[in-house]
Amino acid sequence: MFQRKRTLISFWAGIVGGLFMLAFFVIIGRFVFIAQGKEIDNHQLLKVGEKQWSQYKVVDEKRGTIYSGNGQILAEDVPAYTLYAIISTDSDNHVKNKKKTAAALAPILEMKESDILKKLNRNAYQVEFGSKGKMLSYAKKKQIDRLKLPGIGYLTESKRYYPEQSSAAYALGFTQTNQENDQQKGVFGVEQSLDQYLTEKDGSVRYYRSLSGVPIPDETQKVKKASPGKDVYLTLNSRIQTVLDQAMSRVNKDYKPDSMIGVAADPKTGKILAMSSYPTFNPNKRDIKKFSNASISDPYEPGSVMKTFTVASAIDAGVYKGSDTYPSGDYKTSGGTIHDWRRQGWGTITFDQGFELSSNVGMSVLTDKYLGVDRFKDYLKRFGFMEKTGIDLPGERSSVVNWQWKIDKLEASFGQASAFTAMQIVQAATAIGNNGTMMRPYIVDKIVDPATKQTVLKHHPVVAGHPISAVAAKQTRALMRKVITEKKVVSGSSATGLAYDLPGYDVIGKTGTAQISLNGQYMFGKNNYVYSFLGMAPQKDPKLIVYVAVKQPHLKDTDLGAEPVVDIVRPVMTSALQYLQVDKKASESSEKLQIPSQKFADYTGTDMNESVQKLKDQGINPISIGSGTIQKQLPYAGEQLFTGSKVILSGVGQKTMPDLTGWTLADVMKLADIENLKLSAKGEGFVAEQSIAAGAVIKSGSALHVTMQAEKTNKTASHPDHSSPNTKNP
Repeated sequence: MFQRKRTLISFWAGIVGGLFMLAFFVIIGRFVFIAQGKEIDNHQLLKVGEKQWSQYKVVDEKRGTIYSGNGQILAEDVPAYTLYAIISTDSDNHVKNKKKTAAALAPILEMKESDILKKLNRNAYQVEFGSKGKMLSYAKKKQIDRLKLPGIGYLTESKRYYPEQSSAAYALGFTQTNQENDQQKGVFGVEQSLDQYLTEKDGSVRYYRSLSGVPIPDETQKVKKASPGKDVYLTLNSRIQTVLDQAMSRVNKDYKPDSMIGVAADPKTGKILAMSSYPTFNPNKRDIKKFSNASISDPYEPGSVMKTFTVASAIDAGVYKGSDTYPSGDYKTSGGTIHDWRRQGWGTITFDQGFELSSNVGMSVLTDKYLGVDRFKDYLKRFGFMEKTGIDLPGERSSVVNWQWKIDKLEASFGQASAFTAMQIVQAATAIGNNGTMMRPYIVDKIVDPATKQTVLKHHPVVAGHPISAVAAKQTRALMRKVITEKKVVSGSSATGLAYDLPGYDVIGKTGTAQISLNGQYMFGKNNYVYSFLGMAPQKDPKLIVYVAVKQPHLKDTDLGAEPVVDIVRPVMTSALQYLQVDKKASESSEKLQIPSQKFADYTGTDMNESVQKLKDQGINPISIGSGTIQKQLPYAGEQLFTGSKVILSGVGQKTMPDLTGWTLADVMKLADIENLKLSAKGEGFVAEQSIAAGAVIKSGSALHVTMQAEKTNKTASHPDHSSPNTKNP
C-alpha cells in the first residue's frame, strides 16, 4: 500500500514537473520568437517597444521669403499662435472662471461671448477656438497675455504674412495650408508658379530615451535634414509700387471705377517695376473675389493707344507720309461708317495732325489706303499682339482678334473690335522705347538658396522680336511727344495729352478712350469708357514705360474723362523718374545745356568730413547722416551723377533727421533706404512737410511720412479723347 502511494506521488510529480518544463520551454521559445522580430496579434513587439523608447521631434523650416528688387520683404513666414484653453480640473492650470475668460477673449478673437462660453463648457480636457483662434499674430498674443488668464496656452506655428498688405497682391498671390502635411502651398501668383522653389523641407530627429525621458548616451540619432525654401527676388521696385498703389487707391476713392490697371516697366530690359489692378485684395485676409490678374489675363478693347503701333507699322513699312492729308469726320467702308470722336471732324488735316488729335478716320485711311490690312495684321503679329507675352506669372491669356470683316480690321487700327491685354501693350511699347527691339516682360529676377547664398535661378532680359527699325521707333517717339506738347494742332483744337506733360522730363505718350461693348452693342455716356494712357520718358532714351487704364469711372459733371488716369500717371511717372535718377535737365540735350556729369566714387570707409568737402568741391550736394567713418552711401559707386545731385552718406554715432523741405521724392527714398525708414508720401512735386522733425534722432524702422507740394506749372487740361453718341471711339 505504501509502495503504491509512493508510485502515485512520483507519477504526479513527474506530470507536474513535465508541465513546468514545457511551460519553461514555451516561454523561452516565445522570447526567441519575439527576439527574431516575429509578430504577435499583428504587432511586431520589438517595433512597438522601440516606438515607446524613442523620441521624435519635427524640425520646422520656413517657406522662402519673397523680396522686391530693392530688398523690401513682400512675403515671409512669421510666428503664429493657436489659442487653447485647459478646462479639466485634473490640471493644476485650468480655466478658473469661464464666464470672465469668455468675456475677456471675445473682443480680441472677434467672437461672441456666448460662443466662447459654449466651448469652455464642453466635457473635455482642453479646447480650441476654431478659425478665430488660429494663426493669431504676436500682437494679439500679447493682448491675451496681458489678461493673465489661467488655463490659457498656445501652440506655436508659422503663417504666411504680406507686410505691404494689398500691394502687388495679384502678382504675389497667396498660400493655403495643405491638410496632409500641414505645409503651405501656393495657389495664386508667384506663390503658385514658384511653389516648388519656395516650399521648405521639414526635418526630424529620432533618438532613444530612458523611462525618465533622458536621451540614452551613445545612441545614434536618426536625423532627417531640414532645408528652408528658396528666397525669390522680384523685379518690382517697392517704392514705385507704393506710389502706384497709393495713386490708384485715391482714384478708387474719388471716382469708384469698375476696374483699373497700372503697369510700370523698364523698356530696355522688360523688367516690371510695378503692377497693380483694382479691385484688389489683401493676401493676409484672403478676401479675393476675382481669381485672375487683370494685367495679364483680361483682354479688352484698348482704344487709341493702339494708334501708336499703327503709325509705327506704317513708318517702318515706308508708307507713312505725315504731311499727306485726308478728310476727317467719317470714313465709309464695307460694313459701316467709321466716325471720329469729334463727329464733324476737323476738316482736311494731315496724318501727323490726325495722330495728335487722335483721329479714328486717320488711322482707318492709313491702314486701308497706305499700309493694307494684311500687312497691318503681320505687324500686329510682329508686335506680339497675337500670342501671350510669356511673362513669368501664371494665368496669362492671349488676345481676341476679330479679323473676319473689313470694318473690324480697320477698327483694330484704333483699338476697337479686337481685344488685347495690358501686358501685350506694355511689351509692344518696349519696341518703341528700345529702338525697335522688343523685350519680353518679366517679374522674377532671381531665386537664391538662403542657406548657401547661391543663386539657383537667374532671369535675364529676353528679346521678344524686332517688329520695327530703330529709325521707325525714333520717328514714332517724336510723334508721341507732339501728343503731349502741341497746344494748337488746328484752330480750336489741342493735342490730347497735354495734361500728362512733366516739364523737364520730355514725356511722350498716347491717350486712349475706348467704348465698352455690352451684349454686342457699344454703351454711351462719358462714364462708360475705358480711359487710358501709354507713356514713356525721356523721349530720346526712354527709361520708363507707364501704362494705366481706368474702366467706367464715376466722373464729375465738369470732368472730361482723362482726370482719373492723369491722377495716377503723373505721380507715378514723377516719382519713378526721380527714383531712377533720371535728372530733369539730363532728359533734355546734355550737349545743348552743357551739364557736366560724372560717375559716383566709392566713399565707404572714408572720413565723413573729408568726403563731404570733396563732393562739395565737385558740385555735388552731400547729405551727411551721422559722423566718423562712412558706412553706406546712395547712390552706389559707379552710378552717373549730375552737378547739383544729392548723395546720402551714412556714418556712425547718433543720426539726426535733415530738413527735407524742397527735396524730391527720389532723394527722400534714398534716405529711407539707407536708414531703414518706412516711407509713405502724399501728393507730388517737392517735400513741404515731414513727420520726423529736422534735428530729431533717426531710429531704424521708424515711419516717415512726407507731404509733397505740386510744382507751380501751367497745367492745361487735355482735350477730351472720347466720342459723342453714335460714334466710334478712339
